[in-house]
Amino acid sequence: MKRRRIKFIDIFFSAFLLMLPFILNSVGSYQMHLPDTYSKPVNQRLDNHLSEFDYSSYIDKQLLHFMSRAELKGISLAITHDEKLVFARSYGYANIENAEAMTPSHLFRIASVSKLITTVAVLKLVEENRLSLDDKVFGNNGLFNEKEYLNIRDPKLKDITVLNLLNHSAGWTQCYGDPAFLPLAIARIMGVEPPITIDTYLKYVIERRLQYKPGTAYSYSNISFMFLGAIVEKVTGLKYEDYVRYHILYPNDIIDMHMARNSFEERYDNEVKYYEQQESEMVLSSKGDSSYVQKVYGGNDIELLGAAGAWVVSASELAKLMTLIDGYDNVPDILLPETIALMTESERPLGWSETNNGYWYRTGNFAGSMAMIGRRPDGLQWVFLSNTRDWQGPGFYKQINQLMNRVLKKVDEWPERDLFNYYYPEPLSYYPPLELSVL
Repeated sequence: MKRRRIKFIDIFFSAFLLMLPFILNSVGSYQMHLPDTYSKPVNQRLDNHLSEFDYSSYIDKQLLHFMSRAELKGISLAITHDEKLVFARSYGYANIENAEAMTPSHLFRIASVSKLITTVAVLKLVEENRLSLDDKVFGNNGLFNEKEYLNIRDPKLKDITVLNLLNHSAGWTQCYGDPAFLPLAIARIMGVEPPITIDTYLKYVIERRLQYKPGTAYSYSNISFMFLGAIVEKVTGLKYEDYVRYHILYPNDIIDMHMARNSFEERYDNEVKYYEQQESEMVLSSKGDSSYVQKVYGGNDIELLGAAGAWVVSASELAKLMTLIDGYDNVPDILLPETIALMTESERPLGWSETNNGYWYRTGNFAGSMAMIGRRPDGLQWVFLSNTRDWQGPGFYKQINQLMNRVLKKVDEWPERDLFNYYYPEPLSYYPPLELSVL
């Protein structure tokens, strides 16, 4: 009798655990948003053939020609019209050595496009009155006011605000190189063993002078956004990635989006392989173990870059995120109109690389990858991702934009479909653990 009761309790408890997500969902009693574990993310529901329409062969021809001319191994493209996903198609190879064709399911590093995501996270905290753009970053009254960060050499450091970090006006320049990509040198200067952490960078900057007074000039700064990631963690008590996932991505069914890992072996199951230019040389590992590695796989520490450039995502889910911050009406934005106006109408845009007359762009490049997204005033938006970094450098983005303008101008009418809602039931088994890494 006792054994039977224990078995019944076990069955009841197991059934309760299975029903718990539905119970919590129905009463709305939890604040942490979890993904729908009974549907695949949009990128894994899509195939190339779903984007077939009158102009798809023209788009294919343009993309394949562009890819061949630029010597790109693979491309993934997503286009939305009136905030509906009307085209999601991929070209070339995700992994040439394994003859793995590129598909819409594949994930890419998006480099500095990650800064747009970090900006959204920071501004969401501002809207919730948990943070202010005027908050000081350093000093006794700053966000980093711990004892180890108070031995400040340059008093101007105490004037840096959250807004200065967001708009690249904090006072740091790259005249001696980009500190984000000099971890071994900084480890030597600071007398610590690599790999280094954000803590090392904080101690590094307080011991040095700024190149200009905060707020008076512009100089692109990766470490500013690395610090913003640390600020998100300090304000929320969560890891930066967890805050973004559970408060921005999951509530909007953006599921297959993660932080990059350094090594090829640690890549995600559906992540592409990245390719450098043929003449690229091996470099010292950022781990400081004296080994030589590819720049794309451990030469640059993308995990350390974090909030400044480490997100990994598919073209379609990145396009879905764009619909949440684009100022259009068909899909409710996750930020207030005045916040989006601040991002796009300020003298120095926040998160975006460039905003002009309703055209907004954000670019990103990292060893072995390139990313560019565009928003237009006619309701069209696009995402262009590649697993190869073109040898031409930043000027290549102008060519991508010309390509997309040519493609979009050719299409007279887009399909009425919305591939965001294309669905077939098949459980997904590899969702990240639901527990949070509380700091």
